[in-house]
Amino acid sequence: MDRTGIFAGDSPFELAQSWLRAAEATEPNDPNAIALATVDPDGLPNVRMVLLKEVEVTGEGGGAFVFYTNYGSAKAREIEAGGKAAFVLHWKSLRRQIRVRGTVTREEGPQADAYYASRSLQSRLGAWASRQSQPLGSRGALMAEVAKITALKGPNPARPSFWGGYRIRPTEVEFWADGAFRLHDRFRWTRETLRDAWKIERLSP
Repeated sequence: MDRTGIFAGDSPFELAQSWLRAAEATEPNDPNAIALATVDPDGLPNVRMVLLKEVEVTGEGGGAFVFYTNYGSAKAREIEAGGKAAFVLHWKSLRRQIRVRGTVTREEGPQADAYYASRSLQSRLGAWASRQSQPLGSRGALMAEVAKITALKGPNPARPSFWGGYRIRPTEVEFWADGAFRLHDRFRWTRETLRDAWKIERLSP
């Protein structure tokens, strides 16, 4: 298989890290933005942009993609119900994208605490104040809640129990790069279970 150049490598997670680093040098805004897809109880898909915060590599082909959110949000409720999600990373500047599908588990331990502590104070207070995805009467009501939380929690708020991470462990990862005359290059990594070795195949554009 002619998987060379930007597609070379033995781990989809290391390859994703490499592509993300390249995007950080070329993409003008949020190179780690992903379009995250979930499904509601009626089977209707939902998609929204969130920020990917880490690509983990654990060895022997293992790893995960980590993002953070409010556990009361619509995306979180749908993830908890179905246990699966998909996303795409697309970089217009590089003419590349990565598609991922897999199972999802929570990250609500020390790693989530450390990431929360690394955020700006305003973002930490905002996480406390926002009832994400719930109806909101006005922006003024939101800002009043932020002021209330600021007075209550002080300058070093702990991570809320209702806010934390999700770790997507994929069973499918596809790397796509633009080709001349729309003859794109696509390589799909798949495995039946998280314990299986990866199978790699080139796909027609």
